[in-house]
Amino acid sequence: MNPSKPTLLGIPFDANSSYLRGAADAPPLIREAFHCDSSNSSTESGIELSTESVLDAGDMALPPDSAFPAIESAVGELLNKGQAPVCLGGDHSITYPILRAFAKRFTDLTIVHFDAHPDLYDEFQDSRYSHACPFARIMEEGLAKKLIQLGVRTINAHQRKQAVGFGVEVVEMRDLPAINKLKLAGPSYVSFDVDVLDPAFAPGVSHREPGGMSVREAISHLHAITGDIVGADLVEYNPKQDVSQLTAMVSAKILKEILGKMIARQ
Repeated sequence: MNPSKPTLLGIPFDANSSYLRGAADAPPLIREAFHCDSSNSSTESGIELSTESVLDAGDMALPPDSAFPAIESAVGELLNKGQAPVCLGGDHSITYPILRAFAKRFTDLTIVHFDAHPDLYDEFQDSRYSHACPFARIMEEGLAKKLIQLGVRTINAHQRKQAVGFGVEVVEMRDLPAINKLKLAGPSYVSFDVDVLDPAFAPGVSHREPGGMSVREAISHLHAITGDIVGADLVEYNPKQDVSQLTAMVSAKILKEILGKMIARQ
């Protein structure tokens, strides 16, 4: 097996969703769209994806009372095999245990986080592990050297204070483009919440927030990331909210471009 070969891992978990459930159903539908004959395996970075260049570890069967330790363990096992996990969620709370595994192997990680929301609440609806809180947990544990958030358009006073306290670089939607901020050195991790996109492009999310990125803007920012992307997650696609499988196909397109970027750097 080649070192750092991208490996898909489905994490069908949405128990920490605060509004609507449904994201747990996403991983197999993202895969279906990813392999759909309506498109092909070419990426815009010139990479032809194949079963040889992208492995698939399947979907996890998560224990109901210990999902986070199981996620951290599964991601750690892939990293120990020299693979680069690309996790399909699931709600955004899964990024916390994923990054706990990465932090044991990468001490200077930069996270590039695409999202309508900063997910920096210290606590949300009496939970510190809500999908509104993962980046507070990640930063307070020092799991990343730097966190850059792109496309945010719902940040309140509490989360602004959290961002300042954790040294998070928040680039709000109104301040895009931010191509120059993505000239990075060292290992990078991409966390892509589908609701960063305007709901006109991706209606299949639980928290529709108008005024977001176009698919083209998102791809342009993904392609602008320098350094090595050593892992990624794609989260918060909710099939129950989708229209004509549009968001599934958009999610598959974003996944292709992340994978193409990872492989091109190798």
